Amino acid sequence: LIRSSHIPQPDLVIGTHRLLGQDVKFSQLGLLIVDEEQRFGVKHKEKIKKLKGDLDILTMSATPIPRTLQMAVTGVRELSLITTPPENREAVKTYVASFDAELIKKGVEKELARGGQVLFVHNRVQTIQGVAAKLKEILPNVRMTVAHGQMSETELEEKMLEFIEGRSDMLIATTIIENGLDIPNANTLFVDHAHMFGLSNLYQLRGRVGRSHIQAYAYFLIHENTELTKEASKRLQVIQSCTELGSGFNVATHDLEIRGSGNILGEEQSGVIAEVGLELYTQMLHETLAELRDQKHQEPLPDLNTGYTAFIPESYIPDPSIRIATYKQLNRVRTPAEILALEDELLDRFGLYPRELENFCQILRLRSMATALKAESIDIFPGRMAILLRPTTPLEPTKVIPLLGKDVSLDPKGRISFQFPSSVKTADPARIAEEEKKDFQTCRNFLRRLFELSKLPLEEI
Repeated sequence: LIRSSHIPQPDLVIGTHRLLGQDVKFSQLGLLIVDEEQRFGVKHKEKIKKLKGDLDILTMSATPIPRTLQMAVTGVRELSLITTPPENREAVKTYVASFDAELIKKGVEKELARGGQVLFVHNRVQTIQGVAAKLKEILPNVRMTVAHGQMSETELEEKMLEFIEGRSDMLIATTIIENGLDIPNANTLFVDHAHMFGLSNLYQLRGRVGRSHIQAYAYFLIHENTELTKEASKRLQVIQSCTELGSGFNVATHDLEIRGSGNILGEEQSGVIAEVGLELYTQMLHETLAELRDQKHQEPLPDLNTGYTAFIPESYIPDPSIRIATYKQLNRVRTPAEILALEDELLDRFGLYPRELENFCQILRLRSMATALKAESIDIFPGRMAILLRPTTPLEPTKVIPLLGKDVSLDPKGRISFQFPSSVKTADPARIAEEEKKDFQTCRNFLRRLFELSKLPLEEI
């Protein structure tokens, strides 16, 4: 591949980053598979882009980096999720705690009592021996092994074999154990100075335990008097909350929110998103991609105004960042099928939703119908609904209004205005939810009538 052009090239080449070197040439490269994609830097990614114009690329990662994830969610790259865990796996019980001798002692002794082994991660070679000595004071009868990347290859191999073969109870190591280590007997993990690790690193480290049917434990330790940055606090909150099996995509999504995606079209780690805003940037990107793919441009969703109580209660989703992200998801839904899928997701993640969120979803269903009618805006209030149609709609307000009855008129703003009886404002508090449902059903029936007159297909779920 490097020197001998006269030697026939193999059909399959397996290698490290070295394959991206300037002196490595491929004559008929058709497929590139990148495993552990999060370990490749931006320059590697740019090099991959230049290998071949029509090259098929498959990247695999438990936690894709923000830039890659942003490409996937905006449609630049296709995304496929594997969320089914191996049989009989248990989710790792995760704790964020202070560096406490008693906590470490109990955690280690509990693991050793059931015949297991312990991993302890300290990511500074200069101080790792001092940490090992401190742990030896806490646990004098525990057999310990220290391993790090600055050891010679032979010494490192000996240390790892010592632990793998069970001649050591506890492996004290740097992040060299982050990938490729599979020791089913190691089911308790301690990560020292956890606030200094990235979210992807924390997730990958936690994946070193719980690789069998045995319940595993992960302790992310913070030393006393450590001042946590806002980003570090968020990372620790995420790793503690995302504990279910196959949660790597959720972790990566939070990482995107915390770090941002950078400039997806070059090597810069920050692009123009901060100048135009993420929502507008994503919309512009979608529109540009649609043009390049000769796809039909979607009209913007109608402006929505409502007088009903419709929001996500803080008691239902206490975390502000998750609540805002959910609002964004709700605001983007366009079809009844998308609304149903999001409702199922909310039910699965947070449980039965309250009246306020139920109203929100019902109003979004009405907006999706208005979207299909090519509406520019829709106002939904108790006793009144008004729709402003775009010029592209097949409905002509002046022609359809006489066909809709005395409760329908054209208001001064050119909107189709529908008046209907509503008891929401006067109903007993115990009956408000029932009256709201009646109002939403009345509005749906009116919109169905507009669909009949427009001859447009109606999608309802």
